[in-house]
Amino acid sequence: MSALLEINNLCVDYVSPNGVARAVNNVSLTIKEGETLGIAGESGCGKSTLAFAISRLHKAPALISEGEILYKGEDVLKMNDRKLRQFRWNDVSVVFQSAMNSLNPVITIGEQLTDVILAHKKIPYKQAHEKAVELLSIVGIHGDRMGSFPHQLSGGMRQRVVIAVALALEPKLIIMDEPTTALDVVVEREILNELYDLKTKFGFSILFISHDLSLMGEIADRIGVMYAGNLIELGDAQQVFGAPEHPYTKGLVASFPTIHGPKERLYGIPGNPVNLLDIPTGCNFQARCGECFEKCKSVEPALSALANGRQVSCHLV
Repeated sequence: MSALLEINNLCVDYVSPNGVARAVNNVSLTIKEGETLGIAGESGCGKSTLAFAISRLHKAPALISEGEILYKGEDVLKMNDRKLRQFRWNDVSVVFQSAMNSLNPVITIGEQLTDVILAHKKIPYKQAHEKAVELLSIVGIHGDRMGSFPHQLSGGMRQRVVIAVALALEPKLIIMDEPTTALDVVVEREILNELYDLKTKFGFSILFISHDLSLMGEIADRIGVMYAGNLIELGDAQQVFGAPEHPYTKGLVASFPTIHGPKERLYGIPGNPVNLLDIPTGCNFQARCGECFEKCKSVEPALSALANGRQVSCHLV
């Protein structure tokens, strides 16, 4: 598969009166055509900041200070306003974390779908309306719901509407920022199954962001794990989930109970995430790592490639 999106040494800072917090630190990764890439990690690790940077949705005090984001070889960070408007939703769309916050509460879902289509395509209103009905049907919602307001829909239906909006212009990449966090496990499973079918039908790539590593192990082709703005492990989904190398990834896997097999004791990760305004010398994870030794306190580990194609940022590996 050829590369659809390449991120090279990307840095995103948040500028505050107390200093500069680097939320994404020299992250490099590639998303291939038709691939599902998962990004996992605790809240505040930089997952959503990375997603917003790809579509350039950041506003002050956020600042993309270094790096490049290449979509089919063209740097997104150098696009002018006109080119950026064409890029968003035509090439890359976003499914945000809260469906209720993503939808306008005083406009019907039919109007919102139609507006997205008419904003990017010069077609008659009737044709846009028919396309909107078709999109709702694709995500499992009857066309009669075109006149409904967001508050008249269940959480699962609202999330399906947001996915329909993301599919409106048939983009090549859909960024999903924890799209099922507020849903129960049954609805979550239904939406993920539908998403898998839609991906097979339309052939788009997915950047799936979540803190749920077990969920990601089922739907992603590859998984990247972030901690304190750094990409600390990247590799095949089954390898990362089944045999994690980095102590932080091991902690994430050990935090989830298994549905099948014997019961095992769960182990959480001790301590709290590092303060981005006070990054320690050496490894960012040293204060929470049970395997920390002297080198971890003085030398920052680099993301290194292993023999099996995995990339890990740890002195132990």
